[in-house]
Amino acid sequence: MPLLQTDAVVLHVADYLESSRILRLATRDAGVLSVVARGARSSKKRFGSAVDLFAEGQAQLQLKQGRDLHALNSFDVTRARPALALDLGRFTAASTIAECVLRLVHDESAPSVYLALVDSFDRLATAKPQNTASVTLGALWQLLGEVGYRPTIDSCVECHEPIDPASEARFHPLAGGTCCVHCARRIPGGRLLPPEARDTLRQWLDGGLPPLADPAIRAHQRLLREFLHQHLPDNRPLKAFQLWEQGGW
Repeated sequence: MPLLQTDAVVLHVADYLESSRILRLATRDAGVLSVVARGARSSKKRFGSAVDLFAEGQAQLQLKQGRDLHALNSFDVTRARPALALDLGRFTAASTIAECVLRLVHDESAPSVYLALVDSFDRLATAKPQNTASVTLGALWQLLGEVGYRPTIDSCVECHEPIDPASEARFHPLAGGTCCVHCARRIPGGRLLPPEARDTLRQWLDGGLPPLADPAIRAHQRLLREFLHQHLPDNRPLKAFQLWEQGGW
C-alpha cells in the first residue's frame, strides 16, 4: 500500500465506530479523498486539531488500491483557521464552499483547485462581515472556473460574437454563459443580466472583491444556484448552500 505525503485541508468530519473519525480531505496531489483517522475520538495526542473542519496541513496517507476509504497516518496542522468556526456567517459560507468542492472534485490531482480552495478559506477567515457574501460568491465562481465550468461573459456562448459591455445580455446556466440577442431567442429561459451584474461576475472570476448591497447579493446567489444546478453531476440538494442563501449573513 503506497504512502502519500501531501498538503490537505479538512472538508468534512464524521464519527466512525467507537473511537475513530472519517474525514473528507481536499488534497493538493490526489484530489478529494475519504480517510479514516483511527483513534481520533479517544485521544487528541495523535491528530489534535487535525480533525477540525477547515484545518490545513501535511497529511500522510496510506492509500489502498481499489478502495474508497484510505488510512490517515498523521496530519501536521499548519493552519487551523479558528475564525471560520467562531462566526456563524463565516462558518456557513465556508461549509458552502466545502460542500461544492466535495460535489465537483474527485480523486485526481488538481493543484490549482486546491490552491483556490485554501485561498478562499484564508480570505473568508479575515473578511469583514459585510464582505463575507461577496468573498464566498467569488470563491465559488473561481472554483467552478478551475474545474472547467467558467462561464462565458464577454462573448456569446453559442456564436462567440462579442457582447457590448454596456448592454444587458441573457445568461443561460445550461448553455454556460451569456448569449447574444439572436442566439438567446433560440434558447428558452435564462436571466437578463444588466451590465453592472456582468461586470461584478467578471470581477469575481478574475479574483476581485466588488462591494455589493443586499438585493444584488441575493440576485447573484440565485444566479449561482441555478448555474450549479445545471452543472453538478447529480441532483442531490446543496444543503449548506441553501442554509447560506437563506440565512441573510
